[in-house]
Amino acid sequence: MRLTQTGAVFDDGAAPSDRGRALAVLRRAVELGVNHIDTAAFYFSSLRSANELINRALGPYPDDLVIATKVGPGRDASGDWLPWSRPEQLRGQVEENLRQPAG
Repeated sequence: MRLTQTGAVFDDGAAPSDRGRALAVLRRAVELGVNHIDTAAFYFSSLRSANELINRALGPYPDDLVIATKVGPGRDASGDWLPWSRPEQLRGQVEENLRQPAG
């Protein structure tokens, strides 16, 4: 399942094309038995992430829901891709994913 969006997933202006529909799709998927979601903080943009949508739609999370996240890619302030992350940076990215609040 891919949440609909405007723009390519890594474009600076990428965002859900219909926020309400994206939230409804996530909720319905879990109602129908989906219990594994694979995501990443860098999906959409620095201002609006897939993690934020998942948190808003599904929190508090059901006990059997598994949310996997990918880390590694990053961008600098100008939007250019950064070099490969070091282990301590990867750990920091995982911790940041866990802290991302609902928007």
